[in-house]
Amino acid sequence: MKKILNSLSEDEYVLIRETKKSQMSGLDEDRLIKLHTRVRRARNKHVKLYRQEGAAKVADKGARGAGKAANVRNADKAEAFEAALSRVSRQLATAARVSARELKDERLARARSDSPSFSELGDSDGKVGSSGKARVDATRKSSGRKKFEASTIAEGARKQAKKDKR
Repeated sequence: MKKILNSLSEDEYVLIRETKKSQMSGLDEDRLIKLHTRVRRARNKHVKLYRQEGAAKVADKGARGAGKAANVRNADKAEAFEAALSRVSRQLATAARVSARELKDERLARARSDSPSFSELGDSDGKVGSSGKARVDATRKSSGRKKFEASTIAEGARKQAKKDKR
């Protein structure tokens, strides 16, 4: 791994160094997202190079195994960026959990301050002052309901008459 890190370009090496835990410790969630995007793009670039050059070397070498042996450096670079991406992803997940927790606590605190407390409502014996509206079933008076009830009563009468005949 050290050999591959020494063979990286300066920009790539700086990007890998930015993914060290000590370097990422002071970054907020937005900066971690930007770093994650940069590392992911670099990883995708090297994976693409590995695949393209590997496919091109198969034709030259005559076999996939021989083509793979000639393409080790690109595979190692892609693996180095994959490891860097996983470090950034873990740090980003931690930051996202912390920020989500803060937002939830803030939302709950705001909800508690907005809702009235029962102690503020004054002294009462727990009884309602008005009797309220009487609940009346309005569906009882419809013509469909009357027909339904009449047919139910008639069915019951038929069943009883059948039993009485026995």
